[in-house]
Amino acid sequence: MAPLGSRVPQRGNAFSRGMGRLFLRLMGWRVIGGPPDVPKMVLLGAPHTTNVDGVIAFAILIGLGVRASTMIKDSAFRGFGGAVLRWLGAVPVNRKSPKGIVEQTVDAFHKNEQFVLLLAPEGTRTAAPAWKRGFHHVALGAGVPIVAAAIDYDRKQVTFGAPLQPTADYEADLGQLLDFVAAHSAPRHAERLSKPIAERQGRRWHGNASGKD
Repeated sequence: MAPLGSRVPQRGNAFSRGMGRLFLRLMGWRVIGGPPDVPKMVLLGAPHTTNVDGVIAFAILIGLGVRASTMIKDSAFRGFGGAVLRWLGAVPVNRKSPKGIVEQTVDAFHKNEQFVLLLAPEGTRTAAPAWKRGFHHVALGAGVPIVAAAIDYDRKQVTFGAPLQPTADYEADLGQLLDFVAAHSAPRHAERLSKPIAERQGRRWHGNASGKD
C-alpha cells in the first residue's frame, strides 16, 4: 500500500493498520495506488455486486488508516448503537428535514475540515440500470474531488483512480468514472453488474438479477 498523505483524515494506529494489511495479505488482496493527499473527497467503490465488497473496503480503509464516513438515517443512532456508528464514521441524516439528503451531506463537508465520504454509486448489488446521481451533486455542491476505487475479483486487487474535480457536465464526468472502473474491475457476480459497467465491459446486463451475498 502507498503511504497515506498527511492531509487525508486518518484514524487508528500502527497496530490497526498492520491488522488490516495482514487480513488483506491472508486473503490474497492488494491495493494499487491510494487516495490523493487532499482533506476532502467523495470516494466511490464500484462495481458493487456482493456484500464481500464491504468487507474488502473496510479492511483497506483500516490498512491505510483512512477515516471515511457514510450517511445513515438518524433513527439508527439511538442508544449504544449510535455510539458505535459514530465511531465507525457514520453521519446521521434527518429524512424529515426540509433539507434533502444531498444538502445535508454538503453541509457535513462544509462543517468539517477533513471529510471523506464513502459511497457505492450503484446503490444496490442487484444489476442497477444506472448509477445514482447523488454522489455528483454532493461533490459539485461541496467543491470536492471524486475518487473512484475499482474492485477486481479476478486479480484480487483494488485500484484507486486519479481525483476528478466535478463539473456541470454530469455525463462527461460520469463517462470518465465509468471508463476507469470498467477498465480496472472484475465483479464477483457478473450477472449483478450495473448496466453502464456491463456495457463498457462487453457483458450482458441482467436487469432482473438478485442475490443474497
